[in-house]
Amino acid sequence: MQQLKCIIIDDEPAAVRLLERYVLDVAFLKLQKTFTKPLEALAFLESTTIDLVFLDVQMPQITGIQLSKIIASHTQIIFTTAYSEFALDSYEVATADYLLKPFSFERFYKAVLKAQKQYAKPFKTEENEDAFIFIKTDGKHNFNRVFIEEILFIEGLKNYVSVQLKNEQIITYSTLKHLSERLPNAQFIQIHKSYIIALSHINKIDNDTVWIQEKQLPIGNTYRKKFFDAINKRQL
Repeated sequence: MQQLKCIIIDDEPAAVRLLERYVLDVAFLKLQKTFTKPLEALAFLESTTIDLVFLDVQMPQITGIQLSKIIASHTQIIFTTAYSEFALDSYEVATADYLLKPFSFERFYKAVLKAQKQYAKPFKTEENEDAFIFIKTDGKHNFNRVFIEEILFIEGLKNYVSVQLKNEQIITYSTLKHLSERLPNAQFIQIHKSYIIALSHINKIDNDTVWIQEKQLPIGNTYRKKFFDAINKRQL
């Protein structure tokens, strides 16, 4: 059975301890970490891929609703709160379920089964101009909304990543692996240990080189077969 890596974000220690006990009783859940400070959780999520987040709604600094709009779109979210009036807001984002405190283990288990079922479906991002991700820039609370169709290619720079858009470049503290997991597989492919490219923005392929606009990017031997297999599927 596929295990879901999860974290708990709740500013109430007692609520964290209860969720911790519930999570440990479910075989397909693997608890990675717990947080009582949402901004610390956000920093963790920027560098780590998580399948499921148990997220309190009312928290200091940033609410659970606000935080959920920043979390990677393929991450399942189960909201937990003592206030039923926030349920409507929670359904404006991709929510697996909504748990109203206090909740039983039976109700908790029903929610995580729903998340597991959703996770088992192939992840798809709609291929339209409204599809976007948030990319963290300078400062703890600074994020740029980046439309998927604007991304030309992504370059790994040791501990940083450069995201080249049509009209600008964004540098973020992250890794190629983490960023690639937030992008739709059908539209992006890695061609080198340092480069991920958008297939729709390729202008030309010349032996060992891919041209995107005026930029020439190398094709690494490790990625060659997978890249050309993808290209062959699209040729006329």
